[in-house]
Amino acid sequence: MTKSPAMPDFAQKLAVSREGNAKRPAASQTQFISFAIGDDQYGVDIMAVREIKGWSEIVRLPKQPDYMRGVLNLRGTIVPIVDLRCRFGQGLTETTPLNIVIIVQIDDRPVGLIGDRVLDIISVQPTEIQPMPRTAQGAAAGFLSGLVPQDTGMVALIDLSHLLLSSESVHEAASGGVADETISN
Repeated sequence: MTKSPAMPDFAQKLAVSREGNAKRPAASQTQFISFAIGDDQYGVDIMAVREIKGWSEIVRLPKQPDYMRGVLNLRGTIVPIVDLRCRFGQGLTETTPLNIVIIVQIDDRPVGLIGDRVLDIISVQPTEIQPMPRTAQGAAAGFLSGLVPQDTGMVALIDLSHLLLSSESVHEAASGGVADETISN
C-alpha cells in the first residue's frame, strides 16, 4: 500500500480537529473533511469520519449495485466500500494506490468512501452553508445537503444519511417524502 507522505500528518490533524469539534457548543463552527473526486470538491462532517486510509484491494461481492465496489476487512470489521464517482453518476473510479478511502460512520455501521485525494479540514458557520439550488439535477443532487463557498471553489457537502438509500428513496427524501429503504450489503 502506497501512502501519501502527508497522510500521517493529516491523521493527526483529523484527531485534533475531531476532539476540538466535540467540545464546541452546537451553535459554533462545524468542521468538514474536504476531498476531491476529479476536479470536484466534496465534504463530510468531521464527526462522522473514523479514519482515512490509503487504497488497498477489496473483495468484490456478487449482485451489488455498481457503486458498491466490495468490502474491506478493517482490523476484523467488514466495511462496505462505496465508489462516490459512480454513485454520483460519473462512471467507475479506476483506483490506484494514490486513491484514499474515508471510513465514515453511517447510522451504526462503518462505510468506506473512495476519493481521489484529501484536501483539507474546513470550518464553517452553519449560516455559511448554502442550500442546494432547486435547479440542481443529476444523480449527485439527492446525496448533497448544501454548498460551502471557498477560495478554491465550492465544496458540496455529502448527506451521508441518503448515500445508501435506493435511487427512488433518495428522490423521495429530497422532495420531502419519507424514505426507509436501504441497499443491503
